[in-house]
Amino acid sequence: MNNLKEILIAPSILSADFSRLGEEIVSLEKAGADLIHVDVMDGHFVPNITIGALVVNSIRSCTKIPFDVHLMISPTDSYIKDFADAGADHISIHLEAEVHLHRTISLIRSLSKKVGIAINPATPIEMLLPVIDEIDMVIVMSVNPGFAGQTFIRSTVDKIKSLKKMIGDRNILIEVDGGVTSDNARDCVAAGADILVAGSSIFKTPDYADNINSIRL
Repeated sequence: MNNLKEILIAPSILSADFSRLGEEIVSLEKAGADLIHVDVMDGHFVPNITIGALVVNSIRSCTKIPFDVHLMISPTDSYIKDFADAGADHISIHLEAEVHLHRTISLIRSLSKKVGIAINPATPIEMLLPVIDEIDMVIVMSVNPGFAGQTFIRSTVDKIKSLKKMIGDRNILIEVDGGVTSDNARDCVAAGADILVAGSSIFKTPDYADNINSIRL
C-alpha cells in the first residue's frame, strides 16, 4: 500500500486482552502502531459497555503513541474533559449523538485536542457540512458501532470517495473504523482513507507486527 500514500494504522484495544492491557499497548508500539484507538461505549448510544477515563489514564504511561479516543456515548459533553485530562490526543464524537455539535467541537478544541466527528454507515456525509471547517478528522464507520469483529460494509468505499471529494483541499483526515482487514484496506486507502482502525485483524495472532504490516502494505 505504500505505493499509494503513507497510511496510519490505529489498533483498536477493544480486541486486546484486557487482563494485560498495558503489555498489549507496549507490544503494539513495538509492532509499529501509529495510534492507539480507544473505543468508549456506554450501553446507551451503542449496545455495549467498555471503558472510561480512569482506564485511559491508567494506560497512558505505557506508550508515547497518540491516543485516538472514539466516544460512542451520549451525551458527551460532561465526559470530554475527563478523557482529555486522562491523556487523549484525538477526541471523536458521533454526529448522531449530539444536538449541539458546534458547542461540543468548541469544548474539545478549548482543551487543545484534535477534533473528530464519527458518522454511522447510514448517515449521509452531507450532514457534516455545517461543521466541516471546524474539525480535524472524520471517522467513517464501516460497521454499525457497538461490537468488535463485525464484517466490513462494502458500500463504505464509495462513501470514502465522496467524502474525500467533499473535503477538497481542507486539512482533514479520513479514518475508517470497522471490519478493516488486509482484504479491504487497499480499497479504503485508494478511496481516500488516511487512518485505518483495526481490531480483530491485528489481535488475531500474537505477531502484531506482521498483522499491522499486512494492513499497511
